[in-house]
Amino acid sequence: MVKVSVVIPVYNVEDFLGECLDSILNQTLTDIEVICVNDGSPDRSLEILNEYAAKDKRMTVIDQENGGHAVATNRGMRLATGKYIFFMDSDDILELTALEDSYKLAEEKNVDFVIFQAINYYMDTGELVEAENYSMNALADYVGDSVFNYKDIMDFVFDITVTPWSKLYNREFVMKNNIIYPEGLVFDDNVFFYDTLFAADRITFLRKHLFKRRWYSSSSTTSGARHFINYIDICDLIWQVFFKYDVFDDFKDELLHKKFYTNFYWYRHIKPEFKQLFLDKLREDYLRIESDKEFKEYIFRDLDVAEQKLYEYVLKYKDTETFDVAYKNYKLRRKNSQLKAEYEEVRNVHEELLNSESWKKTQKLRSFKKR
Repeated sequence: MVKVSVVIPVYNVEDFLGECLDSILNQTLTDIEVICVNDGSPDRSLEILNEYAAKDKRMTVIDQENGGHAVATNRGMRLATGKYIFFMDSDDILELTALEDSYKLAEEKNVDFVIFQAINYYMDTGELVEAENYSMNALADYVGDSVFNYKDIMDFVFDITVTPWSKLYNREFVMKNNIIYPEGLVFDDNVFFYDTLFAADRITFLRKHLFKRRWYSSSSTTSGARHFINYIDICDLIWQVFFKYDVFDDFKDELLHKKFYTNFYWYRHIKPEFKQLFLDKLREDYLRIESDKEFKEYIFRDLDVAEQKLYEYVLKYKDTETFDVAYKNYKLRRKNSQLKAEYEEVRNVHEELLNSESWKKTQKLRSFKKR
């Protein structure tokens, strides 16, 4: 059995694929297998994969019709034979000691998976920029070199990046719990991560930046493309995972936030031509809640006013222009109310000051000095 199986779903990344493969095939841990699944790339990606595979017997290339990231990743996972499994993005870069460092720690601690740090690589400037969402320093400070599970880090569950490429998983653990990526959707790593997090008994943290996350303008998470609508379904699947492990109530506030504010975030960032589709899909989702009175009551107990307004307006306004104006007006009214409250507070403090004995004494002293 090889020590680590590296699964790489590949789609349309001819400009970056060589650098990615170099960072994998030149790892200091040499006892690895590399399973690349070309997901119907229209560019030279398959040709590049075959060129590398011809030079390195550890590499296997699978070519399939385009089915999406999850389909390609699940296929690669089924073919994996290593003790551990690492999921690599085909346009990013892995530090050359990453697999060795994480493998040794996984063996030493006997864990279900290792979490390690990543850093942003901005192509436009060539800068490496550390960000808390990928560094997770607060979690690192809290857990140190201990072995833990989700019960030990309840306050940090939503501070861990869901990205699969910042973890090394015990393959038997993943297979035993029947954990796969939900197919046909973008943002599928959210569901995979929470499923592994709650299933795991033993996790550890490796405080090293071992992965370079490439950022560029056409990235799938910044493009505003139609697939942003997928987050509505992903959010529902995340809820299902939390219900599956009976932890929904423990994290209800944050899950409600994902349902309403995070969905709204993707709505605001999707391209204008897809906004109506997003709003229609969101309304369908909220209508399912509306049809279950008991479940709606359960949700609304902990829903803040702004979230309730989002829910109300999505159901009430069927076109994006009216919805956008209505919600913008609500936010302005709310801001105005907050400013009025702040003004009243300042005015009350001012009046208290004017009526205070110290202020009166100060005024008398000033009046005396003027004489």
